[in-house]
Amino acid sequence: MDEFIARHRDKVVGVLSCADRVIFKGHLNHLSYPEGVERFLSAQGLRIADFKQFAPRHAERIKAHAQAIAARTSRPYRYLDSHIRKEDLARDIARRDKITDGLVCVLAAVEPCRTFKIAYGKGRPKFESAKRKCLFVYFYYILPGFGLVHLRIQTWLPFQVQIYVNGHDWLAEKLSRAGIAYRQRDNAFLSIDDFARAQRLADTFFEQDWIRTLKGFARVINPLLQDLLKDFEYYWVVDQCEFTTDVIFKNPSSLQPLFQEILRYATVHMGAEDILSFLGRKLHPSFAGEVLTDCQSRIPGYRVIHRMKENWIKSYDKFGVILRVETVINQPREFRVFRSGTRNGCTVRAWFPMRKGVSNLFRYREVSLSANMRYLDALAVVADPRPAQQCVQQICQRTRHEGRSVPAINPLAPEERRLFSALLRGEHAIHGFRNKDVREHLFSPTRDAKETRRRSARVSRILRRLHQKSLIAKIPRSRRWRPTATGTAFMAAALQAYDRYFVPKLAS
Repeated sequence: MDEFIARHRDKVVGVLSCADRVIFKGHLNHLSYPEGVERFLSAQGLRIADFKQFAPRHAERIKAHAQAIAARTSRPYRYLDSHIRKEDLARDIARRDKITDGLVCVLAAVEPCRTFKIAYGKGRPKFESAKRKCLFVYFYYILPGFGLVHLRIQTWLPFQVQIYVNGHDWLAEKLSRAGIAYRQRDNAFLSIDDFARAQRLADTFFEQDWIRTLKGFARVINPLLQDLLKDFEYYWVVDQCEFTTDVIFKNPSSLQPLFQEILRYATVHMGAEDILSFLGRKLHPSFAGEVLTDCQSRIPGYRVIHRMKENWIKSYDKFGVILRVETVINQPREFRVFRSGTRNGCTVRAWFPMRKGVSNLFRYREVSLSANMRYLDALAVVADPRPAQQCVQQICQRTRHEGRSVPAINPLAPEERRLFSALLRGEHAIHGFRNKDVREHLFSPTRDAKETRRRSARVSRILRRLHQKSLIAKIPRSRRWRPTATGTAFMAAALQAYDRYFVPKLAS
């Protein structure tokens, strides 16, 4: 990443790496499989057949609890019967009602879920896992130290809980408390007065006692933990973790031309081996899975997504001034963590596949930050096209030099292409070329002295024009010329573009 930042330092305001969307899920392990549900009902003195009355009764309790919280705080409870982005709705309600602390709203919707059904057949009935739909209740809060969060509970067994935290909102709260001025838009910072202090605060996200915090959230939204489930504890996992590295540029004109080149480079030149290396993996014959790159349009632009199975790394621009590289981990077993485990019957400390447990959250950061840095290192080869664009514009437009007009150069004109071919000949690479050398390649032989003088004068004017356009330079203390680095690149590109792109395109 240092190389990328160094190359564009004059255009970059700052860099910030932090968590973005983090989704925690709580599972009641003893109610997560059919036999456990059966034992639970038996402990309540109920039969399997009683499940049909038991489940709806407690689902109604959770729903009534949500409605009571909304009524007690005078906040809206809304049932959504169509697809709508709930977070956007909650933010709109918060802005409309000027909510800066506390409950924003309670939203309910029927969604697919994993639950249980009674299977009848030969012998006694039993429970089986099933995919069905049930009511989910979302509580949207704006909390001190967290910003906007949502707490979601499944009203049907196994009463799964989901907690969503936005790392940028969380960091904004920390910056405000630390007295660091910033400008935030949506889930991105457009400016921060002290990026170094902001980075240190962002890193503490992964050092929080999340288990204790998540337990407190669960008790707010699940009334069954007070009685029916008082002997149960949720086991908390990281269901999804998005970690971003934002490179904030001074203005859109600094980023947008570069971003177009980044899109092209990432789409065309980054292969499966590169994508695996970004994510700390190696391409191995035994690798089973799909690795692909996808360039998608989005409002207001484009983004490139590199997928490795269920994990991915993507790059896109935010609000025209932020280059965001984002690693998303959905399946952590593709990565490793150094921990205690069992091998060959012995307990050892070694590298094992990473699990979803919240205790591994620190490792999510390490893996994601390394992936983002490797990705930006790879992008360091992408040059800002603006200097080249300005150079082409200066060459291909009529300009003035020392008060005199200098004609434009048309790189596709036949006479210009013949001239470029003559100047780039290998025989001129060491000693350069003279007026006579250029005449020999542009014109047919002649013995007419007058015509020779006329041709010499014409080539002199051509060379003067190329010199004024900075395409050639005079070799000191001689009558020879040589192409400049800009001239060599421009003339070679013009010849290549004509043969490789213009002619084939027009012929197809």
